[in-house]
Amino acid sequence: MMPLTLANVGEELTIKRLGGSPEVKKHLENLGFVAGGKVMVVNTVEGNLIVNVKEARVAISREMALKIMV
Repeated sequence: MMPLTLANVGEELTIKRLGGSPEVKKHLENLGFVAGGKVMVVNTVEGNLIVNVKEARVAISREMALKIMV
């Protein structure tokens, strides 16, 4: 298990666990990041990530990506 920030661009991974406070977890779930779901890193920009999740493209900060374990 590793944080999403360490994933390679173009690699599809399964989300194992979400970390952080209950508010952060709820925010990530609202964006489509749920345990067992698929996620793929599209690009990285200065440490921030652009990812495909649930057939939507979402930009997340490096801090948020560190809370998503794949």
